[in-house]
Amino acid sequence: MKASITRIAFLMLFCVLPQTAMAQREITQSYPVAASEKLVNGIVNVATGIIELPKNVILTSQRDGAAYGMTIGLVTGIMHTIGRTVFGALDAVTFFIPTQPTVRPPYIWQDFGRETTYG
Repeated sequence: MKASITRIAFLMLFCVLPQTAMAQREITQSYPVAASEKLVNGIVNVATGIIELPKNVILTSQRDGAAYGMTIGLVTGIMHTIGRTVFGALDAVTFFIPTQPTVRPPYIWQDFGRETTYG
């Protein structure tokens, strides 16, 4: 009995949550388009997360010098590589709840000169 109540609760959650997320979106898109965009965004971020490493070394070197870029930029790049890859995987897994991308800029090649942010 308890298991069936839990299953019903999860079923209701998965039926209601996507519509709630779509109602909060500013841009009106159909559910399949928004869900597929989130899935593609997540897959691309998983595949291109490693590019965060040289990106952050380059950006930090240009801003603060080569020595700083090769040390702090390298550590920052490793953290952003892990962040983009993990959040990309989460976006790919939860694509059925179409929300805004977690990683900004959404793709690594968009606004390459800006540091990556999350949230």
